[in-house]
Amino acid sequence: MIYNGIIKRVNPLLLHRLKPRHFSITSFTMVQKLTTQERELHLNTLKAEDWKEVENRDAIIKTFLFDDFNAAFGFMSRVALRADKVNHHPEWFNVYNKVEITLSTHDCQGLSINDVELANFCDSVYRP
Repeated sequence: MIYNGIIKRVNPLLLHRLKPRHFSITSFTMVQKLTTQERELHLNTLKAEDWKEVENRDAIIKTFLFDDFNAAFGFMSRVALRADKVNHHPEWFNVYNKVEITLSTHDCQGLSINDVELANFCDSVYRP
C-alpha cells in the first residue's frame, strides 16, 4: 500500500477490502502545496466568493447560510458525496442553518489544488 509516498506491505488476504483510491502502483502522485503564483491566482478568485484565509494556518474558510436546517443538510450531503468521491474531506461545523467549512490538505500541510477544487464545488452547489 502507498501511504504518504511510502510503500508498505499489504496482506494479500485483505486486498479485496481496499478501494482503488487507497493505493496505486502506477499512478501515484504526491499532493503539493500551491506555489506562490497558484496561490495568488486561486486565492484572489476564492476571496471574491467570500473565502478567507485562516489566521496562523495555511487554510481557507467560508460560512454558508441557508433558509433552514434542511437546506443546510442537503448542501452538506452534496459536498460529502463529492468529498468522498475525490478523497478530500473538509473540516466543517454546522448549527441549524449555518455551515462553516475549512479546507486544507493534511498530506502537504497546507493549501493544495484539491482545496481550490472543493471550494469551487461548494460555491457551485450553494443555494442560499
